[in-house]
Amino acid sequence: MTKKEITQLSYEITGFAIKVHKTLGPGLLESIYEECLKIELINNGYDVKQQLFTTINYEGVDIKTKLVVDLLVNDAVVVELKAIEEILPIHEAQLLTYMKVLKKPQGLLINFFTDNITKSLKPFINEYFKELPN
Repeated sequence: MTKKEITQLSYEITGFAIKVHKTLGPGLLESIYEECLKIELINNGYDVKQQLFTTINYEGVDIKTKLVVDLLVNDAVVVELKAIEEILPIHEAQLLTYMKVLKKPQGLLINFFTDNITKSLKPFINEYFKELPN
């Protein structure tokens, strides 16, 4: 994928998150938003994985672990959802770590406890994004 394609994909994911938020409003559990966003993405032709298992290599030892990644869309964008009053630095660090471990170029941190998704959404890129062609 190219930087442009990844950016477009993130834009489309954001649009579906806005639709879910407008339909449901704030105040529900994160798991409800996760399922609804997953339905929107799948119904619109995206490949979505949820609650992934992966291998982490530590000191030459492969450790099979379950990462609690909310959604991975088209094997490229990690989507971490929250339904909390305030996004903290630990939430950003969590997403960045998921992106690094999964070797994915972009992540979206979306908080549904808001009046406007676009104001609270935080996109992240890493070294894998920088290596992509334009």
